[in-house]
Amino acid sequence: MPTTPPPGRAAPPGRSDPSQRSHQARQSHRSRRSEASGAPRASGRPLLLLALGHACVDVYQGAVAALVPFFLAERAYTYAAASGIVLAASLLSSVAQPLFGALTDKWPMPWLLPVSTLAGGVGVALSGVSGSYPLTLAVVAVSGIGVAAYHPESARMARVASRGSHTAMGWFSLGGNLGFATAPLAVSAVVATGGLHASPLLIVPALVGAALCVAALRTVNAPTPTGRSASATRPAGKDDWPAFLRMSGAIVCRSIVFVGLSAFISLYARQRTGGGEVAGTAALFVLYLGGAIGTVAGGRLATRYGRVRVVRWSYALTVPAVAGIVLVPGPLLYLFVALTSAGLYVPFSLHVTLGQDYLPRRVGTASGVTLGLTVSVGGIASPLIGAAADATSLQTALAPLIALPALGWLLLRTLHEPAMPEAAMSEAATPAADPAEAAVSAAAAPDPARGVARAPHRDAARATGP
Repeated sequence: MPTTPPPGRAAPPGRSDPSQRSHQARQSHRSRRSEASGAPRASGRPLLLLALGHACVDVYQGAVAALVPFFLAERAYTYAAASGIVLAASLLSSVAQPLFGALTDKWPMPWLLPVSTLAGGVGVALSGVSGSYPLTLAVVAVSGIGVAAYHPESARMARVASRGSHTAMGWFSLGGNLGFATAPLAVSAVVATGGLHASPLLIVPALVGAALCVAALRTVNAPTPTGRSASATRPAGKDDWPAFLRMSGAIVCRSIVFVGLSAFISLYARQRTGGGEVAGTAALFVLYLGGAIGTVAGGRLATRYGRVRVVRWSYALTVPAVAGIVLVPGPLLYLFVALTSAGLYVPFSLHVTLGQDYLPRRVGTASGVTLGLTVSVGGIASPLIGAAADATSLQTALAPLIALPALGWLLLRTLHEPAMPEAAMSEAATPAADPAEAAVSAAAAPDPARGVARAPHRDAARATGP
């Protein structure tokens, strides 16, 4: 039975001090907890800058839906015409994002981040200047293309900055969700006071976001000790297209629900609660803000239960939540809006990391589909919802949305957890600056053969010499 050596005497050869083993076990536990939290130690600043830049860009995805009530009020658009504006921002974005993703798989284009941020802002800023419907469609489409160009490259850069942690990617996605959440408040503050002609003021987030992108890129692209930039590192693995396509089908279902509610929840809340403009803006704000909670919760839950399982749960629980929006009148509507938002957003960042792990050789393409398609392809269905609302009622038009999360759950039933290449990517992206330090870190890891942590001082001495 091992005993602790008296003070002043070294432990017998081949054995480590039990107090040292206990200390190393605690250190290993802290390390695992740190990784589970998704907070990268060496890349926190660029990840924070990218998340804030993501927030500035996604203001413009939320702003298009937030402008719909003002187009109806000031320009007397029909539901179908207003939803056509949402389609203009969504259709080109849906098609363009996978294309931009494929391009960034071949040629990293970090310069796209500030340029696309400015394009997204300019389009929305000009949407209220002219009363021409075709011109409004054109500038909103420019905004959609800007957003499309931003997401694949930003997700690739965030993957590098996050060291492949899906929880850390959740924080990057959280930035976009907060941008969505503030969009109706920003639009209401500007347009409700100055009318649609005040829309040029909405360029401000784009200017801030472009500056944040430039600052982030200077950090992420800094050369590593091997002389390579971090953004040049690419993981290896085998692409699993069948699993990726099944998940993409579920994302389409999720997207139609989210974009359909985004376009019409403000108007629907006014009808169901009997409130005015404030009631509608509050409903849209709740729909977007719930995503902040859902995204963070998704990363935490996935760490404990696994990503695929959490995604399935989210789709299943979204079905009764959407039913509550459609069927329950009065102030309880806001509760179901919040539940729906959480259900739709819990899998948001998990879609991204799952897609990147299903297609490890095409991270840009996977990001373009999962991160971009998630919030854009649903706009294709918006005119159908608007036309149905014009012909019947808004409640009748929104009722089919109840079935879509159930369809998404069916597509996800056979999905498996992919192999994650994050560890290899992290090693390549952040090589140890000191070989002795690397040896100490490796020595502190649990020894599979013995089931305990090895003594770091002994193994380090072997690695670095006497």
